[in-house]
Amino acid sequence: MHTALHNENTPDKNRINKDLPLKTPVQKKLLAIGLLLSLILLSAAFFSGGDIQAVLFLIGLALGFTLLHARFGFTSAFRRLVAVGNPEALKAHLLMLAAASVLFALILNSHFSFTGIDPKGYVSPVGISVVFGAFLFGIGMQLGGGCASGTLYSLGGGSSSMILTLVSFIAGATIGAAHLSFWQNDTPSLPPISLAESTGFGYFWGLILQLALLAAIYWAAVQIAKRKNPPALRPLPKAEGWKRIVRGSWPLYSAALVLAVLNALILTIRGEPWGITSAFSLWGSKFLMIFGGDPSQWGYFAGGKAQALQVSIFKDSTSMLNFGIILGAFLASAAAGTFKPKKIKPKIALASIIGGLLMGYGARLSFGCNIGAYFGGIASFSLHGWVWMIMALLGTAAALKLRTFFGLSNPKPNDSVC
Repeated sequence: MHTALHNENTPDKNRINKDLPLKTPVQKKLLAIGLLLSLILLSAAFFSGGDIQAVLFLIGLALGFTLLHARFGFTSAFRRLVAVGNPEALKAHLLMLAAASVLFALILNSHFSFTGIDPKGYVSPVGISVVFGAFLFGIGMQLGGGCASGTLYSLGGGSSSMILTLVSFIAGATIGAAHLSFWQNDTPSLPPISLAESTGFGYFWGLILQLALLAAIYWAAVQIAKRKNPPALRPLPKAEGWKRIVRGSWPLYSAALVLAVLNALILTIRGEPWGITSAFSLWGSKFLMIFGGDPSQWGYFAGGKAQALQVSIFKDSTSMLNFGIILGAFLASAAAGTFKPKKIKPKIALASIIGGLLMGYGARLSFGCNIGAYFGGIASFSLHGWVWMIMALLGTAAALKLRTFFGLSNPKPNDSVC
């Protein structure tokens, strides 16, 4: 295990340090640093982008706090399902998607907004770029140690390898942005298809259809588990009372509902769902501009997006959410006493770099990652979100043998827990 914090490459035998005093001198220093950085970024968000940006940063903190405490994995959920047929983490995904679908249907149908910005879901075209990009992302997240959200919260929680994953993730997303015009214009694609609007069903019947699909997947996952009798998830250590909220392990189902509510809240505030990887393309493109590059000429930045290249990243709502996730996870790990970065093994470092590049490039081609395309896409009733899910699962299956080359373990049927 190359880092004391659980990431999605390795099992975590110590989800919390139950015997650690709540506030050691190291914890106090880490908490103070985290709170100071949070205050600085909150101020930067407010003075650069106003109260909306500040609120989104606070929501990012809540996302990071939730993801860290639940170790809410997309990568590990897919890997357990494909490798041994364990559906428990996927069931949490289904609950999250069902709850988000209900909330999104209400918001999108009524055009409800706290800020006056008309909410729009993530409904994107379905074509070769989505199929290929999601497949690459599925491979990449299994090598890189986590998905887009997993990279951010594991980095904030002290995972050393996630530094490499994030840097290469940004590079891959930037390369993908440069190539996006080809994938959009020169490869076959269907138009954006909404299960609610494009079909004429409306949001009520679209929601019924969506919930039926989620229920069917749940039933299929249960049948697979009955046939394969997979090892159970590792039981979670528990802290009692209020300590569980601050430093304990949260149940996956509780975290699923919290994430659904927070995503819906983001939709009502900024007018679009939670996303992560557009900020990576922006950060990488801004870095290229330092050396004379001109990303504004790329098709990815057409339609008004080029303006983001000329202003502060503190005005970019996705960037503020990402910063919040990292710091929220940092504060949570500091409070739990689990922030202990360690050295990275060479093979893990190589896997992290390759995985990050594949995730970044794949996310840009497929109109998002496990958050923007899978979570946000399905919750928005977009067909491309369902296609993304299928292809990422196939990418996961392809990556299982690749993981062993880098010394990464996979769940086995004879394991006692996974």
